[in-house]
Amino acid sequence: MKLQDVRVFVVGNPPPGHGGRYFVFLKLSTACGIEGVGEVYAASFGPHVVARMVEDVFARRFAGADPTRIETLWRQVHGSGFSQRPDPSLMGVMSALEMACWDIAGKALDRPVYDLLGGRVRERLRSYTYLYPDIDGDDGFYHDAERSAVRALHYVEQGFTAVKFDPAGAYSAFDPRQPDLEALSRSERFVRLIRDAVGDRADLLFGTHGQFTASGAIRMARRLEPYDPLWFEEPVPPEMPEEMAKVARATSIPVATGERLTTKYEFARVLSTGAASILQMNLGRVGGLLEAKKIAGMAEAHYAQVAPHLYCGPVVAAANIQLAASIPNFLILESIERFGGFHAKLLKAPITWEDGYVIPSAAPGLGVELDEEVALAHPYPADGPLHLEMADRPLG
Repeated sequence: MKLQDVRVFVVGNPPPGHGGRYFVFLKLSTACGIEGVGEVYAASFGPHVVARMVEDVFARRFAGADPTRIETLWRQVHGSGFSQRPDPSLMGVMSALEMACWDIAGKALDRPVYDLLGGRVRERLRSYTYLYPDIDGDDGFYHDAERSAVRALHYVEQGFTAVKFDPAGAYSAFDPRQPDLEALSRSERFVRLIRDAVGDRADLLFGTHGQFTASGAIRMARRLEPYDPLWFEEPVPPEMPEEMAKVARATSIPVATGERLTTKYEFARVLSTGAASILQMNLGRVGGLLEAKKIAGMAEAHYAQVAPHLYCGPVVAAANIQLAASIPNFLILESIERFGGFHAKLLKAPITWEDGYVIPSAAPGLGVELDEEVALAHPYPADGPLHLEMADRPLG
């Protein structure tokens, strides 16, 4: 087989926009007619710029290549331009191209990707959802502990056994900072009310976005410990795992991190410093499925678990599922509610979710097919904002 062409789809995510403002999908095709899908999770540049990045990397490294030579292609891209550093944008592009190569390989062999990664370990995958309001555009919901508790119980009654929320406040390009007393009290109230609502029927996943210094995160953790959250997510910024390790040593709550990290090299520092025991790599950024499998293997040797992150579209979700199905140290999978709504419309057949679990598809490749008509019907404007934006002024 030889790769022949790439097509990129920049798709606007209509309201309520769960999973981000837009998704960047691609389709690779071989000279013999097999197609594979991928998705980029790169947010530092506009999505149309990212699309041009995909085309550039494809033309330089993938055009005419054998899609099954994934290790060789990865090393060539990682070394592009004499960088050999964990570049999140380049690795986002590589991730999408790489997962599409796996999709092609699986289809060529008539096997799901998890069979090519060592075989399925689990028949079903426990999943969690973020707490979303039941009314579109209801921004006030995210600051309301009482309504969040009601919503958490709603998800538990649907079958979820874990829910995530992040009441600690906004994050800024000028972080880390100390949480103020109001943020500490608000966060404690959220956790207490949600725990009261769901009891021991669901784990609580406390999210932050690297807002705090290590000492500030430790203060926050002490407020949360009586309610036994399953994790404290990204308590400090990601660039200094040595600081995150101070938090991990000071709290009984497991620390989780990884959505902003890429490649085995950054995750190796997390593990060697003891910064986190739950790794949240995003398959659209980390460097692809093979890179994620290597990271999961390193984590296994440190008794750390993997909880793939998802704040993007259904193709990354499908790659997350393939990885999760094939590793022994899988913990839980992030889903966008029950993978309904626009995530389902983008696929010719939706991801299967039943009673709190995702059921891995037995179809060859990644197990999903992008509906191009739906993707093309929802273009994202060239002057639209980035996938996520940090506050551009100091907070607190």
